[in-house]
Amino acid sequence: MSLHALRRPLGSTGLVVSPLGLGTVKLGRDQGVKYPNGFAIPDDKAALALLAQARELGINLIDTAPAYGVSEQRLGPLLRGQRQDWVIVSKVGEEFEQGQSHFDFSPAHARHSLERSLKRLETDCIDLLLVHSDGNDMQILQHSGLYEELARFKAEGKIRAFGLSGKTAEGGLFALDHGDCAMVTYNLAEQGEKPVLDHAAAHGKGILIKKALASGHACLAEGRDPVEASFELLFSHPGVTSAIVGTINPQHLAANVETAARVIARQ
Repeated sequence: MSLHALRRPLGSTGLVVSPLGLGTVKLGRDQGVKYPNGFAIPDDKAALALLAQARELGINLIDTAPAYGVSEQRLGPLLRGQRQDWVIVSKVGEEFEQGQSHFDFSPAHARHSLERSLKRLETDCIDLLLVHSDGNDMQILQHSGLYEELARFKAEGKIRAFGLSGKTAEGGLFALDHGDCAMVTYNLAEQGEKPVLDHAAAHGKGILIKKALASGHACLAEGRDPVEASFELLFSHPGVTSAIVGTINPQHLAANVETAARVIARQ
């Protein structure tokens, strides 16, 4: 099973994406990440194999960020010669250095961050650029000047679309009304940002889901597959465009794609 035939428009951005995207925090950073088990950052050979597998399975959406350690720096060379095959999402606002996150939502930093991402990713345009929020969504969106700067990047042709990777429903709604896309947490355990999905469905905006598979296991009856139950929840909502999954395990990636394709086919 593959996702090639199941690609869908990301709102009105003109971008067409697979229903699963590949998150790449684990290609660049193993400190300060909230995963139940430790992991080793894959070497270039393993990373290339993972990207090739994802592409073969019909995934064309790749999610990275400056805060993901060396993820962007690695993706530039790893994706050489196949830029046209990928929709690349990156972010501005969060930096990760010496094991610590810090945030800068000034327009000047955003411009510096974008130019650096373009260089690292070896591209002249990032498909979707998101504000990497620290949780103060409305403060950032309304008072920092950052969202207006993202609109300027789009007008300049440096990005194709912009939005917010936020933590509040209020922020997500504002981000959709004044931008193209919101990345929201939505899973079996956390559904507080559902109004953002509803709004996106009603207004033709793009939604990416983060933490799609997070901690859903506790909510399930014995014998239910947590991945299948998670994808049933996500893909039954008409506002959901794509869910970002961050696995570096080839078997998990193949199983996730098969499960997602099966769930979508049933709906």
